[in-house]
Amino acid sequence: MKKKLKILAAGDIHGDSRLASQLARKADKEKVDLVILTGDLTEGDQTPKGIISPFIKKHKKVLIIPGNHDSFATTDFLAELYGIKNIHGYSVKYEDVGIFGCSAVNIGMNSMSESEIYTLLKKGFDKIKYLNKRIMITHTPPTNTKMEKLSHAFLGTDKLDVASKGVEKAVKKLKPDVLLCSHLHEAEGIEEILDKTLVINVGRKGKVIEI
Repeated sequence: MKKKLKILAAGDIHGDSRLASQLARKADKEKVDLVILTGDLTEGDQTPKGIISPFIKKHKKVLIIPGNHDSFATTDFLAELYGIKNIHGYSVKYEDVGIFGCSAVNIGMNSMSESEIYTLLKKGFDKIKYLNKRIMITHTPPTNTKMEKLSHAFLGTDKLDVASKGVEKAVKKLKPDVLLCSHLHEAEGIEEILDKTLVINVGRKGKVIEI
């Protein structure tokens, strides 16, 4: 029987080095194989100190994607500086588990069209679609979810694009086993099924999953 891949996923750190250290200690305590950071590592793209290094000091493998507070350049810089992987538009493989991602941000400095979001996710997916288990990583959650409805209720309007139609399309067409996202702070910790995919808003506290 193959050993399951154990992951700590978290997002929306927003330059909080104390939080990053707490998450790194959790990753070490839980003996996770991989750490996934689902965007908004920075606050307003200010180059963060002590956001990635706590995980490196614990000898953890790390995957990142940008959020709406992180420029593509800063995300690439962090990946190169610490020898980790930015999987925005790309994928990686760990034994029989494929992981692919995209920021899926439809607001702010990294704003992408919904068609661009879907295209990038499919590009990453196509490289690992043959694997038994597939995990999709986005910053922005999909539309038509409890997360989106909760955020609209919290904001008092349904006129804002708090979720992504491109991500929803990717979930329904690519059918990943799990989607890990963040972005909507008020929806942190929510787990739900969209089509046949388990969607988890991992939030700032982080979530440990095994697959």
